[in-house]
Amino acid sequence: MSLRTLDGAAPKRDARPMSEATHFDMIIIGGGPAGGLASLALSHRGFSCALVDTADPAILRGAAFDGRTTAISYASARVFRRLGLWDAIASNENGAEPIREILVTDGRATSRFGGGTVSSFNLHFDSREMNEDTPLGWIVENRSIRDVLFAAIERAPNVTLFAPAARTASAFRAGEAIVDLADGRRLSASLVVAADGRLSPLRAEANIKTNQWRYNQTGIVATVAHERPHDGVAQEFFLPAGPFAILPMTNNRSSLVWTERADAAPAYMALGEDDFRKEIENRFGDYLGAITPAGPRWSYPLAFTLAQSYIAPRLALIGDAAHAIHPIAGQGYNLAIKDIAALTDVLNDGRDVGLDIGALTVLQNYQRWRRFDSAALALGTDLLNRLFSNDITPLRMARDIGMGAVNAAAPLRRFFMKQAGADMGALPSLMAREG
Repeated sequence: MSLRTLDGAAPKRDARPMSEATHFDMIIIGGGPAGGLASLALSHRGFSCALVDTADPAILRGAAFDGRTTAISYASARVFRRLGLWDAIASNENGAEPIREILVTDGRATSRFGGGTVSSFNLHFDSREMNEDTPLGWIVENRSIRDVLFAAIERAPNVTLFAPAARTASAFRAGEAIVDLADGRRLSASLVVAADGRLSPLRAEANIKTNQWRYNQTGIVATVAHERPHDGVAQEFFLPAGPFAILPMTNNRSSLVWTERADAAPAYMALGEDDFRKEIENRFGDYLGAITPAGPRWSYPLAFTLAQSYIAPRLALIGDAAHAIHPIAGQGYNLAIKDIAALTDVLNDGRDVGLDIGALTVLQNYQRWRRFDSAALALGTDLLNRLFSNDITPLRMARDIGMGAVNAAAPLRRFFMKQAGADMGALPSLMAREG
């Protein structure tokens, strides 16, 4: 199946002979939500981009709902707005559902692992406290993000899509980077951007070491329809096996991000629909009325990966290639968006003063901007998961008292809301506050 534009025309393709390299300002490897957004952000600043991915976008855009969603913080949504993408996401029937409140509770699920109790201490975050007419974030179906990004890529004058296409080799030279594709085409650029995921082959080829470990946990993702409206309230229950999040979606649905012990998760995934629904109800309670599974369920092992460097000669890492974190706070894609916005500013500033955008002297500014910030958040989510994913009485008492103290202090609540909104520290121009 070949990719077509919305009006039926073929998208931009390289027409040069296979023996001759086609030159771009940068080559982005990985056309997922991070790589696709990066191509549009960089194109917005006038950079020419080659976007390379092994998957056929026509198949991805035609895919049915697969159950997966993404949390987009209110500061990250500014990037989509400034690139002219947000209206298409928000207007989609299955698009963006605002998160107006977040309720965090320490509890125990009623399940095969024991009886259920809920702590009297909790954290309640309300967007109305922020004195801004904006939610704390949005839950968006991944298929909506994919569709909007690919539609915009087809229209972008400075983005050339190579997909489906496999990278077979890369060479990083003093003056340029070369990428060879399996079909014989050769691309050259001043910079290669690695958006090729947690196991990033480009990162490995550059000999960039990582700090990494696996959690004894599996993430289960599912969607349910429910009888009562959620009113934009996201809930997160900290259970002994790991956090259980209920995230508001459009059309009276919620997305579940269920962290379970790795040895127990396969049994839950193998349950029939009715038994699976009962296990969800044991954790969900009845506050949303009757629930019905709505869509496929997914599971994936949870792991932590943090690159020790985000750069190498003529190479920059973004998204999961730089940092893959626990889903406890829903910040994975927001970290990638901030990477993209920061890299765009750094490269634009370097070009404006006549510097080689692939030189380490330019790329070091990106690393200084992003590595400490993303490492701090990655390690913070790791600590939260370890602190809450247990039923040790002294730790349970300490964390409950801590939650109660934070909930009683409005300045602390607002601080954590801004942190969750990716609205802290030096913000790139695409994420900056209005005015």
